[in-house]
Amino acid sequence: MRKRAITYLQVALVVAAFALPSFAQSGGETDRKGGRNGHMGMPPSVDDHVKHLTKELNLTEDQQAKVKSILEEQQKQMAALRQDSTLSPEDRRAKFQEIHQKTSQEIREALNKDQQRKFDELESKRKGRMKEHHGPPSQSDQQ
Repeated sequence: MRKRAITYLQVALVVAAFALPSFAQSGGETDRKGGRNGHMGMPPSVDDHVKHLTKELNLTEDQQAKVKSILEEQQKQMAALRQDSTLSPEDRRAKFQEIHQKTSQEIREALNKDQQRKFDELESKRKGRMKEHHGPPSQSDQQ
């Protein structure tokens, strides 16, 4: 009986040893991000967000620096808001939305007209994905 258990354990270790490298090649980033494109848990990092916007909007180096600064400030505000236990869930959600709207407006102001149009399209798609995942917007979302 003991030999059989040891044999099963050895087989399991060999299978795991072969599976590990293929998992690492297939997307080690999924460990940190928790899934496709940073969703499923953790949002993308500021640097990842800047890279994405740079790719989508063809940002200049100056724009990248401005956007990074804006996103870092947003991240600080969001972290502080998460720590604030005095707010109701509805108030916290409303504040998150305010911060996001302010951030989007600041980013938009750093863009040229063509980039603004593309950014608006990205935001529209993001809002569509949010509706899919979280249901229809509340009254405060529609303001």
